[in-house]
Amino acid sequence: MGGLDSEFVGLVQETGVTPGDSASPAELPENLPVLGLSDIVIFPGNISPLLVDSGASVRLVDDVVAGDRLLCLVLQKREDVADPAPEDLYEVGCAARVLKMLKYPDNTARILVEGLHRVRVGRFVAREPYLRAKVKLLPEKPDESSKTLELTQTLHNRFQEILKAGQPVSEHIKLAAMNLSDPGRFSDMVAGALNLKLSEKQRLLANPSVGDRLRRLAPLLERELALNVLGSKIQDEVTSTLTKSQRDYFLREQLRVIRRELGETDPAQAEWNTLRQEIEAANLPEEVRLVALRELDRLTTIPTAVAEHTVLRSYLDWLLQLPWNRLTTDRLDLKAAAALLDREHHGLQKVKDRLLEFLSVMKLKPDSRAPILCLVGPPGVGKTSLGRSLAEALGRNFARISLGGMRDEAEIRGHRRTYVAAMPGRILQALRRAGSRNPVMLLDELDKLGSDFRGDPAAALLEVLDPEQNRAFTDHYLELPFDLSRVLFITTANWLEPVHPALRDRLEVIELPSYTLDEKLQILRKHLLPRQLEEHGLKVRDIRLHASALRRIVEDYTREAGVRQLNREIAGVLRKAARRLADGGKVKRPFDVHADDLPVLLGPPRFADNGRTPITQPGIALGLAWTPVGGELLHIEASRMAGSGKLTLTGSLGDVMKESAHAALSLLRSEPEPFGMTVGDHERFDLHIHVPAGATPKDGPSAGLALCVAMASLFSGRCARADTAVTGEISLRGRVLPVGGIKEKVLAALRNGVRRIILPEANRKDLPELPGEILNQVQAIFVASVADALPQAIRPAPVIPSRQEAPRRKPTAIH
Repeated sequence: MGGLDSEFVGLVQETGVTPGDSASPAELPENLPVLGLSDIVIFPGNISPLLVDSGASVRLVDDVVAGDRLLCLVLQKREDVADPAPEDLYEVGCAARVLKMLKYPDNTARILVEGLHRVRVGRFVAREPYLRAKVKLLPEKPDESSKTLELTQTLHNRFQEILKAGQPVSEHIKLAAMNLSDPGRFSDMVAGALNLKLSEKQRLLANPSVGDRLRRLAPLLERELALNVLGSKIQDEVTSTLTKSQRDYFLREQLRVIRRELGETDPAQAEWNTLRQEIEAANLPEEVRLVALRELDRLTTIPTAVAEHTVLRSYLDWLLQLPWNRLTTDRLDLKAAAALLDREHHGLQKVKDRLLEFLSVMKLKPDSRAPILCLVGPPGVGKTSLGRSLAEALGRNFARISLGGMRDEAEIRGHRRTYVAAMPGRILQALRRAGSRNPVMLLDELDKLGSDFRGDPAAALLEVLDPEQNRAFTDHYLELPFDLSRVLFITTANWLEPVHPALRDRLEVIELPSYTLDEKLQILRKHLLPRQLEEHGLKVRDIRLHASALRRIVEDYTREAGVRQLNREIAGVLRKAARRLADGGKVKRPFDVHADDLPVLLGPPRFADNGRTPITQPGIALGLAWTPVGGELLHIEASRMAGSGKLTLTGSLGDVMKESAHAALSLLRSEPEPFGMTVGDHERFDLHIHVPAGATPKDGPSAGLALCVAMASLFSGRCARADTAVTGEISLRGRVLPVGGIKEKVLAALRNGVRRIILPEANRKDLPELPGEILNQVQAIFVASVADALPQAIRPAPVIPSRQEAPRRKPTAIH
């Protein structure tokens, strides 16, 4: 429980009681409820407001008010204890009477208490629902000697001096101090009114001797008086400093007038003249020019020592540095642009064609409205570098804004100038860095935007990326419209699912697929290797990477959609070569790297097992999935055990994937002999389906066919084919529905050594879009129903022989 400073103190006047009024010496009960105090000590005769905020304490106060209104107030030894135990309280407290109570909606209470007598807390007789203890009156030891009376008068005068020095006490305390003559009551009143430590106040409360209390109060009063005098002196110095600042301002103004009369140049005036000339020469829009001149006039009237001067100066700098009318001339040479894109990027023909189409439209109609392109693809396929190449092909400046982790709307629109250290948003900051009004601006990682209580940045981007609205984009800092219609915006994302639907509607999506093995080898030879040689200080003649080594790096040391890990692996090989060449030893040049040298240089292969395990038991099937970082091969496992027909799904599966598993099971159970297989009595068995890599979340309907194959394999006792992966959504009627991400899934199958792939018949139209090198390596089987898929996915004969016919196997050595 704690005291209140100003709130609720008005109740003291309502009671009509002043501190020091003698309380009736009625007999105290043998035991009293005990209320612990955390930050205040109540003395006999003092009236103080208290805040009661814990449940047990509120109940105690309710019972006290309903009864005799008496309780015992004791200081806690530790302030941070919410519900103190007996050992957390001091032995001496103050018996008090509750004068008034107010209850509040937040389950707290405010009470006004009057201290009555010092008491010693004895044995505690109850702990629940609140503390109750036996109390014994601690009689006061009066002292009416002449020395005590003289000391009382001296302390009375000192206390009056403290009040005059500005000690913050209420009026009823001042009134009581003027009328009290009893030394004991006076000492208690002064001890309660001074800003003493709680330990000092507790020692004064525990001392029943009036003379001792007065002698302890004497040095404390002197100290308090010195502190109040010092505080008054500091306040006077602060006031005089403010007066001096005003005086300096007037003197500066007089000096400025004198310099003007003498014909001398004022430094501040020279700065203002320079700003005015820059504003007139900046070719600003008329509205912006008028605002700049108005703010400059305000700046001339504000002293440099005032914070508003710096704010206005920064605002004018931003107005002058933004490219309001600065444009770069577009270079619309289609052949040169095509050559540049081919030189900087291998493959990605569809993306290059779309960019060249945009340049063609710009060449025919220069004032055409630029589309908002969104490059979507796995990490490391060249989305960011494509934006930079487009800026180079156009001859425009390039600006990049990373949106990953951005959660504050003010990051886009800026902060208002009323905030400390306010500045414009990222859009205008990027324009100032670019230096032109028509740059290529790349908004990177659009799908990583967040939102919280400060707003949603995606909502602010709606205006930025809408060609109908961004002609008058208003930043909160500038509060002036800026034309963004000439900016070519390009956004990038790994996938579109997290992007706001309204924002997605404004984007023209261009998908960047994963790289094939041959594309990675070409990128490695043409781009990555020359760049890494230069970064490591090596020449082409210093090292020779054989084709077998390059292929093994791609196949056995990387498994990704892009080429970032491949770039790191090549850098690792070159670092080893650079160290051996730099040692100065007898190293033959060029440094030859064969495929067999890679385990020494890079360690053991990371993906030598092709990413898949042999299928030697029924209930296992290979599925294909699409993820934001490329395709993945899934191992789906199904097991059956004695039970009651329950289906268990594990492996961090999402709701859609769980529904696909239920649909597959219902499909198999709906037929008495489904597709020539004996399903069995489901009432006597439990079915458990697990997808390994349980820490990775998985979801989507495309695993429905693979789940059906795994369960059909389990029910029939026949193994699924280890060289076949399946993908497709299924319906309850056994139809196989189309899915997306075909290229990524096919590439994932090839990376894992799977050449035979079962696809939905509706996805036959997607196959011609795959490169010829991929089509030559895979056998695509298109199915329209589950009945067509199961014979292609499951072996025709059982693999595991019966227990009697099982041959004796030799133990396999583990190396």
